[in-house]
Amino acid sequence: MTDKPTILYVDDEPVNLQIFELNFRNRFHVLTAESGLKGLEILKIRHDIKAVVSDMRMPGMNGIEFIRTAKKHYPHITFFILTGFEITDEIRMAMKEGLVIQYFKKPCNLPEMEESILMVTGE
Repeated sequence: MTDKPTILYVDDEPVNLQIFELNFRNRFHVLTAESGLKGLEILKIRHDIKAVVSDMRMPGMNGIEFIRTAKKHYPHITFFILTGFEITDEIRMAMKEGLVIQYFKKPCNLPEMEESILMVTGE
């Protein structure tokens, strides 16, 4: 294992998964999933995940649907949402409900995102 906090990034675009991993691998142990369903499978087997960042717009299951399902089973994990669009009512409501603690807009401010994740991973 590693002494770096483990985080999961969920996005249907392979290039986004690669960019995220490259940007954050020095600070975190990064796991990636190309769909909400794959993200749920990873959460089921990996009990060391401290935070999850999910893209909003994905086929089959959007980011909020994924987070809503995951939060039921893993209430101790902190979730963030990432979108290329302005904040929507769905995202705003998810934040109000406490499903998501913060939203990031693409292209995101990487140092800000890293700091936010570090705050919740206890590092």
